[in-house]
Amino acid sequence: MSTCTSASQHLNEPLAGTAATASTWLLIEQPGPWGAKALVSSHLAPELGRALEAAAEGTGVRVALIRRPGRHADFHATTRRHVYVAHTVPGNTWLRGTMTESPEELLALDFAALGAGDHGGFGTPHDGAPLALVCTNGKRDRCCALLGRPLAADLAASGRDGIWEVTHLGGHRFSPTLLVLPYGYAYGRADVSHVKDTLDAVRAGRITTEGCRGNSAWERPGQAAELAVRTSAGIDDAGVLSVVDTKGTAPGHVAPLWEVTVVHTDGRRWRVAVAQSAAQPPRPESCGAALGSPARMDVLAVDEIAPAVTGALGTSA
Repeated sequence: MSTCTSASQHLNEPLAGTAATASTWLLIEQPGPWGAKALVSSHLAPELGRALEAAAEGTGVRVALIRRPGRHADFHATTRRHVYVAHTVPGNTWLRGTMTESPEELLALDFAALGAGDHGGFGTPHDGAPLALVCTNGKRDRCCALLGRPLAADLAASGRDGIWEVTHLGGHRFSPTLLVLPYGYAYGRADVSHVKDTLDAVRAGRITTEGCRGNSAWERPGQAAELAVRTSAGIDDAGVLSVVDTKGTAPGHVAPLWEVTVVHTDGRRWRVAVAQSAAQPPRPESCGAALGSPARMDVLAVDEIAPAVTGALGTSA
């Protein structure tokens, strides 16, 4: 039986530039079953889920539920639960966590500040293993359950810390998908060996580009551009590249074109040309969905450009 994942893989659909966009992630532990819209269809109170969605809207914060890998009985008894907040923008990347018995307290958070990178003293710094969040919500798409749950279980069984199931990362057709924190890079079509290598790299402050969909801190043209710079320049250090400008070029083109400027903390700069087009032929973006033509990002050119020249008075010449 064909699935959205098998169709995407057969068509060799590129992964770069397909990550969900969020400058900050708020992750709330919620055991038990999840519905398609998990924030309002789980054992988390639906009115709380709706309030969290409303509080996060337009702030750059994305709210998701997490649970430990394994069997998930239909139970209501949840007392103390983990909560994590992660900001993924390079130069101010952090991951903090706490435990709570009352998730309603999270409504008191300043979501706008969190989205801008100010944690306001939330919890304590997470200094342990990086978090690997594997999308497993089969009620949203069966591929996430069929492919994601075995991956999460195998990773947990291997003795790795920081492995969680998560409700939704977008891009069902790239299952199994995962998000790695604190740096915020998403991956698709993952397997156990690849994830282990990716987590080892993150622990050493490096980013693996194989199977990478992009950094959630950037919009999708920026995700593709940053990955292209990493690949072309051989850069794997975490937190050293930033997307500082993304603009559309002349409107007469058949497909939208983007000019993205990527800078390195050492002063190097790149101008990256990215074309956005509708993927052809049409394919299901999710199992059971009608055929569609999702947007794809193709990098046309990566050009290193001279850094700005600083004059004698400290101004750009």
